[in-house]
Amino acid sequence: MSSLASAPAQESARAASTTQKLPLFALTGMVVGSMVGSGIFSLPRTFAIATGPFGAIIAWTIAAGGMYTLARVFQLLAERKPEIDAGVYAYAQAGFGNYPGFLAALGYWIGSCIGNVSYWVLIKSTLGAFFPVFGDGNTIVAILVASVGIWLFHFMILRGVQQAAFINTVVTIAKIVPILVFIVILFFSFKAGLFQENFWGGQGMPETTLFDQVRATMLVTVFVFLGIEGASVYSRYAKERSHVGLATIIGFLGVTCLMVLVTLLPYAVLQRADIAGMRQPSMATVLEAVVGHWGAVFVSVGLLVSVLGAYLAWSLICAEVLSAAGRTKDMPSIFATENENRVPAAALWLTNIVVQLFVISTYWSTDAFTLMLNLTSVMSLIPFFLVAAYAFLLVRRGETYETRGEERRRDLIFAGIAVAYTLFLIFAAGTKFLVLSAILYGPGTVLYFWARREQGARVFTPIEWGIFAVAMVLCAIGIHGLATGYITI
Repeated sequence: MSSLASAPAQESARAASTTQKLPLFALTGMVVGSMVGSGIFSLPRTFAIATGPFGAIIAWTIAAGGMYTLARVFQLLAERKPEIDAGVYAYAQAGFGNYPGFLAALGYWIGSCIGNVSYWVLIKSTLGAFFPVFGDGNTIVAILVASVGIWLFHFMILRGVQQAAFINTVVTIAKIVPILVFIVILFFSFKAGLFQENFWGGQGMPETTLFDQVRATMLVTVFVFLGIEGASVYSRYAKERSHVGLATIIGFLGVTCLMVLVTLLPYAVLQRADIAGMRQPSMATVLEAVVGHWGAVFVSVGLLVSVLGAYLAWSLICAEVLSAAGRTKDMPSIFATENENRVPAAALWLTNIVVQLFVISTYWSTDAFTLMLNLTSVMSLIPFFLVAAYAFLLVRRGETYETRGEERRRDLIFAGIAVAYTLFLIFAAGTKFLVLSAILYGPGTVLYFWARREQGARVFTPIEWGIFAVAMVLCAIGIHGLATGYITI
């Protein structure tokens, strides 16, 4: 563990000394820019399919409460372990060793790549409402246009992190406006009787238990909350270390309010069954039903700005996570290299090659956006669980609590709830997506073998061999399920 807090930390400090630091506002923009992406524009239909307002309120209470404790976990770790950079991956590695840390890095990185694919699918699906050639975002023309976009962003980011962070801040401000307009219009169009009629489930929808309704929304709530760790991932660029935790909490609270309102207000202007039958992005369709065609155009423009901004933020995060793993020798060292603009170029190249391959694969998917959304969420669950578990162990041991020891009990409660919440999410995801995630985790271990061979180090401990064996068995089950049609995408 000590290596994580010595050489890489010194290297990070040297890099940071020559890099312009990001202030609190820019760090908060990274959090908001990462969280407000494609997911918020799909919330009305996604929730309407699963539940009515009552179930949605329960789901958001659980999700916001759980994610708030996770945000507090990132905050306490940022304060208690300031020498650990790159958040999600580094905390897992510090707490549980090399291979679990590698799996956290791999899962978070691949999940982020898949999330970027979902952005391109939704962009083309949005354009498909006006230009049929784009269809639902997975036609040949849509894939070709998305491919051009991937590489345009790639070469822009290669010009420098600071330039990209500035663009992200501007885009974050611009994309919030359509969402606020949507909320204000629906607030003044609020029909209390219709909201009450929909409250317990509405008409024309199948009967399901409240537990199943809430469970059905869990993966989408994970997806829309992804980005909560954005400031933590970029902690080495923070002007003040204390800004990392503060930016996380500010971004979380603001975005949560937006998402809850976007989910609940449509139930007060339309029947639940009508919302559930809309095409994505359903926010645009809802506004069109209330104010006319200009509403769909207005929200669609906002979505394009929002998703492109989120794609920029997540491209930065993807490359930074892979680069951090390269710096700590848990990924091949080539990914630690940077160009003259201090951008992790090799990591960025591999990231966008993976994104490109997944974009091509959407051609064979029947519902590409939903598949990418769910896979992104599932790939993030193991990393989040390991971070929460590390925080819980840290607090329970009393490590770093020689100062401000009175905070220990509070932090233990937050960390304990975060562990329970992430375990519930893994259960809620279901076996299908856990097995699909193993298809990516298993073969991805080749990067770990490469890195360990570079160092001449032992590949696995006995426990790690067991973890690897489980991953490969699940991978084999997943491949067999896809081949036989037992698992469909």
